[in-house]
Amino acid sequence: MRKNFGAKAWLYPMPVLIIGSYDENGAADAMNAAWGGISEETQISICVSEDHKTTENILKRGAFTVSIADAENVVAADYVGIVSAKAVPDKVKRAGLTAVRSELVDAPLFEELPMALECRLISYDGENCRLVGEIVNVCADERILDKDGKIDLSRFSPITYDPVHHTYRKLGEIVGKAFCDGTRLKD
Repeated sequence: MRKNFGAKAWLYPMPVLIIGSYDENGAADAMNAAWGGISEETQISICVSEDHKTTENILKRGAFTVSIADAENVVAADYVGIVSAKAVPDKVKRAGLTAVRSELVDAPLFEELPMALECRLISYDGENCRLVGEIVNVCADERILDKDGKIDLSRFSPITYDPVHHTYRKLGEIVGKAFCDGTRLKD
């Protein structure tokens, strides 16, 4: 038997996305956003309301980065989600994050967060809080790459947000092989 909860913003796993942007003075900003994901092959869509400093920055600069939060940086990731750059302009520094300029877009990367998407703004719909970016590059620190140069989740430990219990969880073990295991049910 199933229990109904009504319409909720519950989805598992829900990525913990750290949006990086520069303000009008060139100061780095970071914001935690959980409601987002790939919406086209080279596009990401994120729900971000227009009252955030991050949204203001992105609209002015036309670019942003999306870093994937990991278990090692859960405190910093949570901090940049609960503190506004409008109230704490140096929140990136207080979070212990080191901003470095992306070579491809006008937005910061954070050295401590090992994987990021570098994006150009495609559109923003303030009424529906929908930010859409073109992914122009995915970059990853070599420390999370396997011997073949691919991202290795066992070296990375990305986290997911549990919207029911308001906790962060680390992604786990391999349980199957995509585009392979299901073939056992063919014919």
